Amino acid sequence: MKKLLWLFLLLPILTTAQDSIRVDMSTPHATVYTHLYFLQSDSYEPKKAAKTILGLSEEKAIEKAIKIKQVLDGKGLYVDMNRVPTNANYKDTIGYSSYYRYVLFPERMPQIYVEKIGDNWYYSTETINKIESLYKSVYPWYIQKLQNIIPLSGHKKIMNIELWKIIGLLILFVLAYIIFLIVKRIAFFILLKLQQQITKNTNLEVNKVIKKLAHPISLLVALSFIDKAFPSLQFGLTTNTWVFLALNIAETVFWIYVFLKLVKVVMRIYGEFTERTHGRLDDQLVPILHSFLTGVVIVVGILRLLVLFGVDTTTMIAGATIGGLAFALASQDTVKNLIGTIMIFLDKPFHIDDWIEAGEVVGTVERVGFRSTQVRAADTSIYQIPNSRLSELVINNKGLRLFRRYNTNLGLRYDTPPELIEAFVKGVREIIIAHPETRSDSYNVEFTGFGDSALLVMVNVYFKSLAWGVEQSSKHRLHIAIVKLAKELGVDFAFPSTTVTIENFPEKKGLNPKYDINQERIDTVIATVVSDFNKENPNETVS
Repeated sequence: MKKLLWLFLLLPILTTAQDSIRVDMSTPHATVYTHLYFLQSDSYEPKKAAKTILGLSEEKAIEKAIKIKQVLDGKGLYVDMNRVPTNANYKDTIGYSSYYRYVLFPERMPQIYVEKIGDNWYYSTETINKIESLYKSVYPWYIQKLQNIIPLSGHKKIMNIELWKIIGLLILFVLAYIIFLIVKRIAFFILLKLQQQITKNTNLEVNKVIKKLAHPISLLVALSFIDKAFPSLQFGLTTNTWVFLALNIAETVFWIYVFLKLVKVVMRIYGEFTERTHGRLDDQLVPILHSFLTGVVIVVGILRLLVLFGVDTTTMIAGATIGGLAFALASQDTVKNLIGTIMIFLDKPFHIDDWIEAGEVVGTVERVGFRSTQVRAADTSIYQIPNSRLSELVINNKGLRLFRRYNTNLGLRYDTPPELIEAFVKGVREIIIAHPETRSDSYNVEFTGFGDSALLVMVNVYFKSLAWGVEQSSKHRLHIAIVKLAKELGVDFAFPSTTVTIENFPEKKGLNPKYDINQERIDTVIATVVSDFNKENPNETVS
């Protein structure tokens, strides 16, 4: 009898102690556990779960608490209690401010979170205010009506699943497939119109890529429809968790595919644009940008997949940043070359196929890579110049010249009469004017001085073509015409020599050549040489 009396006396105390242990809101972990524990089927006490909501009547608090759990269950959001912090002063740092709050699912449901008010943790005011709209988005208005019209036979179970849910699932997939077909046609039509507006043509290769891009876009719309409508079937938390995990994985994979195809389309359009520009450095930028953007899409996609599997990417990125810093310090040359590459593409000191002089290297730019630039010299050998060094060198870009300048001196014999010097200079000028590859408005042919063994006639001309081969061909034709002119005029080119002169040598004639300075003959020779030069190029315009 005494034992029974003691039991009646201790029962209220034990009950109070049990409540004080279970109804605990001292930490985020305790509050979330209290809310979810007292809404389980085997421990269903909604009044105790409602204590996690502050400022409402008991009836309203119970309604809100139940709806919070139903929203989480409907979206398949399983709360892993091992991840919920047990620190009573836990701070969630966002931006430049920090708050005493914990967001259960920051990626998929950031509106639901607990916050510290006084000494206890409760569901936030924002969560309470938004739970109605969240509930309606997860369980639309037609759900209650469907529940009312489902006959009793619809609640029969097949493989532990109610019949109406199986029928609803089939209808859901049929509607998703119809939406997929409709959106695919619309997406392809819109993308094709955009491509034609941007590129102004109907490139078949781009059309194929766009058609492939329309396919995953329509799949994403269909998945979004399933994601929106599936909670209406009211499957359990476990089923919803796995279904939404599969949907999110599929959605992420499709988004990766869409962005990879989008990168391909953009790079193809950009490639067509660069083909119409004069410089070819942009052409080299296309594959580099394509590789870079593809890498970014894949890395971001993998991080998104890791988040779905519960991996803390913040910690991983922080670790990768520290490791990346250490790696960068260990490979400073690689980083410097990468920065040099960026500077080359920003400044554009040269283009592909430009002839440049960079320090001791002279040749044609063939390729600009991430780390180095290839320059092919005149002897066809390849120079591999690190971009960090190339970005610091003084670069003489002869490929950006407006014209190719050619300057030389022609040496005439010292005994050439002034009349023939004038005639020779005049004739060379006429040849330059008649030459189709030289600028007739900018040249110099002058008797400029006295050399050690010759009278110097400067010839300064500008060739129109920037191609090295065309320049050499133009020089050849100019030189041949000048040699013919000198021969017809009777003018000799000088070469280093020593002459001994004996003024009085009995019965001997001097060795000096006899020059014909008849003006009429000179004019005829110049006209004939220039005429012959023009006849050699009948199809070319004289400028």
